[in-house]
Amino acid sequence: MILKPGIFLQGRYEILEKIGSGGMSDVYKAKDHKLNRLVAIKVLKEEFGTDETFVSKFKMEAQAAAGLSHPNIVNVYDVMDEENIHYIVMELVEGITLKSYIATKKKLNVKETLGISIQVAQGIAAAHKRGIIHRDIKPQNMIISKDGKVKVTDFGIARAVSAQTIGGAAVGSVHYICPEQAKGALSDQRSDIYSLGITIYEMITGKVPFDGDTTVAIALSHLEDPLPLPSLSSPDIPAGLESIILKCTQKKPERRYQTMEDLLVDLRKALIDPNDPSLLGNTTTINGDTRRMSEEEMGEINARHAQNQHTLENVMDGDVDEARDAFEVPDFPEETSQDESKDSFFVPELFESSSLDASDFGKKEEKNEGEEREERRGIRSEQLMAALGVGGAVVAIVLLLILGRNIGKAKTVVSPTGPNGETTLASNQTKVPDLDGKTQDEAEKILQEATLSMKVTGNAYSDSVPKGQVISQDPKSDEVVSKHSSVGVVISNGSQKVDLASLGITSMNAKDAKTALKSEGFSVNTEEEYSDSVEEGGIIRFVPEQPEKGSEVTIVISKGKKNTMTVVPNIVNQPEAAGINLLISSNLKPGNRAVQYSDTVKAGDIISQSPEPGAQATLGSKVDYVISQGPAPTESSTESATKATKAEDKKDVNATASAELSPESNYQYVGSIDTTFELKDLIGPGGSSSKVKVMIRLRQDVNGQTVYRTLMEPRNITGDTILPVRFKSIVGADGVEDGNVEVVDADTQNVLKSYDVQFFKVQ
Repeated sequence: MILKPGIFLQGRYEILEKIGSGGMSDVYKAKDHKLNRLVAIKVLKEEFGTDETFVSKFKMEAQAAAGLSHPNIVNVYDVMDEENIHYIVMELVEGITLKSYIATKKKLNVKETLGISIQVAQGIAAAHKRGIIHRDIKPQNMIISKDGKVKVTDFGIARAVSAQTIGGAAVGSVHYICPEQAKGALSDQRSDIYSLGITIYEMITGKVPFDGDTTVAIALSHLEDPLPLPSLSSPDIPAGLESIILKCTQKKPERRYQTMEDLLVDLRKALIDPNDPSLLGNTTTINGDTRRMSEEEMGEINARHAQNQHTLENVMDGDVDEARDAFEVPDFPEETSQDESKDSFFVPELFESSSLDASDFGKKEEKNEGEEREERRGIRSEQLMAALGVGGAVVAIVLLLILGRNIGKAKTVVSPTGPNGETTLASNQTKVPDLDGKTQDEAEKILQEATLSMKVTGNAYSDSVPKGQVISQDPKSDEVVSKHSSVGVVISNGSQKVDLASLGITSMNAKDAKTALKSEGFSVNTEEEYSDSVEEGGIIRFVPEQPEKGSEVTIVISKGKKNTMTVVPNIVNQPEAAGINLLISSNLKPGNRAVQYSDTVKAGDIISQSPEPGAQATLGSKVDYVISQGPAPTESSTESATKATKAEDKKDVNATASAELSPESNYQYVGSIDTTFELKDLIGPGGSSSKVKVMIRLRQDVNGQTVYRTLMEPRNITGDTILPVRFKSIVGADGVEDGNVEVVDADTQNVLKSYDVQFFKVQ
């Protein structure tokens, strides 16, 4: 959905203009009218918004990112849903992406490259400390602000992890993707280190190391091809910086920097001295939109990678015929020499045991590109000789040529058909069995019987396929493939909906319930209500009963049995106003008022009450009372006494009638309130440092007009403040028995919260 300027989200965020677009989202500049600031809003594209599994992960991961606060990370303010729109509200950084900066300058100098790399690494290191892996590190997700500060953004596909590693489908930008991520294997912080290494490579050389016509081809390059030396494209690169890049981009995670802090140490060394000897010997048109690889692509990558590995294993085992039969061997075109073809495919895993030191790949000498190529070619030949012997090396080189020429071909072997149209299988071929609905163990056994192996390429949630069973496979059933090849399968995680009853939530106390739900990946809200059956502090219910993983769950906590009775306080001999305040504080109301003379109780004090003091009364019920008028009149003349009495009665009636209306009467209308207001729901995640100016006022309708009275002057308070709304004696308008106490945003005059208040007539 395209958002047009002028549209409001949540009645708060006004869309100003579209400022960017990526593979998964569109980005808009907007104004937050509540906090009066400019923000960036990243809106998930419609094709991803309909994927409930992805939306759930998107929200959970963005909420995790909202907890990050670092100068080199774009802050996330809020995560919102509105109808079918899913979006996150972020800090607006005015600047240019690193991708655009590289495109403008073609390539960066050493000082720029190191300075930017250090800032990026600092931001990612802060995320790693919070257990958050970015998983999509690339120049497009790095913004250089106008003041030169570099900030990492787009944690929309990041994942907060409780363990050290995570798995799942390949998500990211294929030009920067690490080998383990490309094949759907486990990822950890070292995956971000690889992608940052590719980014540093691009900064210093002006191009990415691997490119191709298809996603699969590029992913396979990350899996199998050696990294082209940066010095071939940038001869002036210091040896220390080249060594850092090579160590970041090792195929195997255990050979890379193990933490971002370790990488930062070397980057800072290189900034001081790019040729620091301690840095040597570490190792040996592109938009880059973020995307999820399809199951078909993932299956093709894993199958082709496995097939290549299997063929090479056959070479090592001496099964040359089977390895050769697994591939079609085309004639080499006349214009392409075998030497050139040989150089196009190289598998470092073959040479792990060789005596060649890895640091040899990082040494920088004065050679042209042709000389470098010939030297690498000679090294590879020596390694093959050492690993296989002269005869074996010849066979291996021939097979590497074959693999190099056929790496882009499909894994499925096309077999000839018989006279009746049936497929004729060669001795080294087999049909892929149907694994639909089989458990992981069952599928593996079936494939073994068919002389095939199994590779779990990923896991996914499914409401229709039980947990542990196969959702999909690649190749599909009945396809003809080479024996000993690998079949990729996606295993079901079961339904994403969780039956909370099965977790025993209702038997827990509130604290344990919160902990249990958060450990399952839920965000938790709490509400309280009275219950006659659940003890105070216990769980009454949870809403919804079967939420999706990563969604929001509300726990309703018992306040115990609601006390409907109270003890009537003693208001006898109290001034009328004091007596009424005692009633209100006991959740009672003043009832019928009568007056009479008394020789013992002074005028204005209460003579008697009903119900009597100490009696039980229903909350909110009324208490009648009698007010003293003082001693009775003592005039000698009966006539004059009668006249005085009549005059007094008339005066009393008039006074009573006008007390509710006249500001000059001896009566006031008084109310009270005792509660609190929390601002966290107003400001949102990470708002503890945000400030809002609020005031408290009384609102009443008097003779058809709205009248306001300020109870608390405007003051700035932060998002973690609990604001007391406590006023023991609020004097209202004469004759008005109700009103509202309002908490108001002083800047916008928006009412944040309104409380009903009753007023009672007192003398």
